[in-house]
Amino acid sequence: MIILSVVMALLAALGNAAASVLQRHAAAADLADTSDGRPGGRFGFVRRPAWRWGAALLALSGAAQALALAAGPLAVVQPVMTTELLFTLVLAAVVFRRPPGGRTWAAFLGMALGLAAFLLLAGPAGGMETVPPRRWLISAVPALAVSILLVVVGRRLRGASRAAVLGSVTAIGFAFTAALIKDTLGLVSGGSGDVFTTWQIYTAAGVGLGSFLMLQATLRAGSLAASQPALTLGDSLLSVILGISLFEERVDLGWRALPEAASLGLVAFACVQLSRSPLVSGEEARQW
Repeated sequence: MIILSVVMALLAALGNAAASVLQRHAAAADLADTSDGRPGGRFGFVRRPAWRWGAALLALSGAAQALALAAGPLAVVQPVMTTELLFTLVLAAVVFRRPPGGRTWAAFLGMALGLAAFLLLAGPAGGMETVPPRRWLISAVPALAVSILLVVVGRRLRGASRAAVLGSVTAIGFAFTAALIKDTLGLVSGGSGDVFTTWQIYTAAGVGLGSFLMLQATLRAGSLAASQPALTLGDSLLSVILGISLFEERVDLGWRALPEAASLGLVAFACVQLSRSPLVSGEEARQW
């Protein structure tokens, strides 16, 4: 089941990356047509097949992520989802015909190795299918308080600092959305009723929508290089914590804690480097 979970999480990450690249391609093509005097309109790109294929892939990747969460620990699925950056790099290089530089490839390998090392060392496993409501309350109240505080602080900042702070808020939202989806699927598979009779699915939809809107604010606040590390690592780390505290998933620590921290440090460094690549940030699409 762990292998199935990893495979589905990789497919979900690939779908997200492909959707991002396709929709960038549609937006770039629409911008080029508009600059040539052809009618496009503000949202003309949504009529392009590439954008529609991207939207369809997003739906499929969401289903793949749900299957991954149903099959394996939260502490496995969300860290594996960070490979979206790697897939985005490769696909954008193909679509926009811009080969990555040596530093970008080094960051690619660094992130892949760091993530693999962390998962092998931590060995997340086990866990409950559903979460007692009291645990949700204990986890959600401080998370909401921290999120509100970060938003207030973020409004007083500018540029990279603001993007990093808002990226952290977005990470909290995405981690809780994944946890709520996993809890919903556990209730349904355990015979607790139809998916639409659970409060978790509606809460997941609300938190997910709020996180998506916060992501847009994050992207407008500053560069991807400023926000992506906080978003990527925050989502992964909080998901590991939620997996342990909510679902009682097991993570090996002890002597492994130091090399695990080093692995995450490598992921963080590589994430910063990848986020600076025009292929990942979308600059190549605007120049295409």
